[in-house]
Amino acid sequence: MTSYTAPVKDMQFLLHDMLAVGGSDVPGYADMDAGFTGAVLDEAGKLASDLLAPLNAVGDRMGCVLENGVVRTPDGFKGAFAALKAGGWTALDADPDYGGQGLPYLMATAVGEIFVSANMAFNMYQGLTHGAYSAIHAHGTAEQKAMYLPKMVSCDWTGTMNLTEPHCGTDLGLMRTRAEPQPDGSYKITGTKIFISAGDHDLADNIIHLVLAKAPGGGEGTRGISLFIVPKFLVNADGSLGARNALSVGKLEHKMGINGSATCVMNYDGAVGWLLGDLHKGMKAMFTMMNEARLGVGLQGYAVAEAAYQNALGYAKDRLQGRDVTGVKNPGGAADPLIVHPDIRRNLMDQKSFVEGARAFTFWAAHLIDRSVRQGDAAAEGLVSLLIPVLKGFQTDKGFEMAVQAQQVWGGHGYVEDNGMSQFVRDARIAQIYEGANGVQALDLVGRKLATDGGKHVMAFFDLVKGFIKENEADARMQAFLPPLKNASKDCQAAAMYFMQHAMKNPNAALAGSYDFMTMMGHTCLGLMWAKMAKAAYAGLDAGGDADFLQAKIATGRYYMARQLPATALHLARIESGADPVMALAAEAF
Repeated sequence: MTSYTAPVKDMQFLLHDMLAVGGSDVPGYADMDAGFTGAVLDEAGKLASDLLAPLNAVGDRMGCVLENGVVRTPDGFKGAFAALKAGGWTALDADPDYGGQGLPYLMATAVGEIFVSANMAFNMYQGLTHGAYSAIHAHGTAEQKAMYLPKMVSCDWTGTMNLTEPHCGTDLGLMRTRAEPQPDGSYKITGTKIFISAGDHDLADNIIHLVLAKAPGGGEGTRGISLFIVPKFLVNADGSLGARNALSVGKLEHKMGINGSATCVMNYDGAVGWLLGDLHKGMKAMFTMMNEARLGVGLQGYAVAEAAYQNALGYAKDRLQGRDVTGVKNPGGAADPLIVHPDIRRNLMDQKSFVEGARAFTFWAAHLIDRSVRQGDAAAEGLVSLLIPVLKGFQTDKGFEMAVQAQQVWGGHGYVEDNGMSQFVRDARIAQIYEGANGVQALDLVGRKLATDGGKHVMAFFDLVKGFIKENEADARMQAFLPPLKNASKDCQAAAMYFMQHAMKNPNAALAGSYDFMTMMGHTCLGLMWAKMAKAAYAGLDAGGDADFLQAKIATGRYYMARQLPATALHLARIESGADPVMALAAEAF
């Protein structure tokens, strides 16, 4: 069986050394001193290690079962969900007006990582509820907020988002689900939605579905889409539950991974729903929660990789195989441990440098969301909106790759189901697909985000990198970090210039290179994070901090700069090859 320990020390380093939250002007950050954040993270870590992680394999093995129209979750999930609710963990960053604790999103992000690493499938029940809560909080009427949000904050009621249909995924303009207006102001919702995570389960008294549908008069394509609140059980005026709504689970999907999460086909047969936000503006309401939702999926990418890495590292230290070519390291045993071998070290350093860099990128992005929401910082909002497709796409691609590498450390013992490494691989795979498949993230980045506000936000990112380099170039200790970062940034700028010069004449020239651009931007973002962490680590050493921890941080960062960041040159070469190599083969020739 696998195990998990929350990386609290690493998280504290990011919060208090790299991001320096205590000295930040973001409202609420001044209250996050090291003692407070450490206590919260320690408690979350105990819950994760003692309760959630042991249920990870249980959920994978048992899965969910549809019985008489009701989905039953795996053994132990009900008790764990009750413990999560009792501890207030579902309400960390929710509005105090509705029973939330009002902590910054950054703090909820750190706790969320711990829970995802311990049990990704289980955490989806509360994670999806938070997304639905955010949409209602942003777009609901006062009455809707009062009716739904207190129960959703506590997770007495959970929430979902219903977008995908059997014939359309990303292209929501093809949607067929219909909303017919009724005399009392409600709508009758009719249609089928698929791949609905937590669409039904036995963990909550009610499930509040947010359903995209087309109402009359909206026109074709996405312009006609509206968003509706469709509860599993209708809610009476006094807040009590009424009749069962006209919706049902058509089937449970049998999946590659996240088996403990109920992925449902949902049938709406004239179900009663209420408009959320403006009529025919459902896409706007949906995209309110997209930065948060896609950051959450990008977090899943590295959080599962963290758990896989911990178990690969433990195995590499214990498993005896071969002798160190430079001399025996375990003279009392028949062989040396795996970790002495350079290729195992390479494998583990790939994992460690990615996970720690991705954590820093995610925390920094969560900090930008806090600046945007709590301070109304338009520049922060523009920057995080630019980087979200990078964070989601790059980190889930690399997270899956790192889970595979962790499995590789175990060899054949990682391939069999007994030891749990295969579950990390299977669970991580979905993060590359949902909340917008990674190819779509790349198209969004190049096709939309680069040009937003005349390219203002991407130029701000490059200026941020340039400013950091200039600010620290006099520090000789930073020379292992700054030149590689500068080269990577220049590669990204050259790629953006290529798109500007060629996209108007041949749009495929940009689109064929979009995935490479997303990947090179991901490397550059992690390069910036590693440079920031190195600066913080050197400052910590100067102040007499934990030398072993800080030196390990610096060495891991040097590895990323030397072994991973140069990949931007490869991706630039691919982009500059243009669309011809990609599009030369006629469709019928495949």
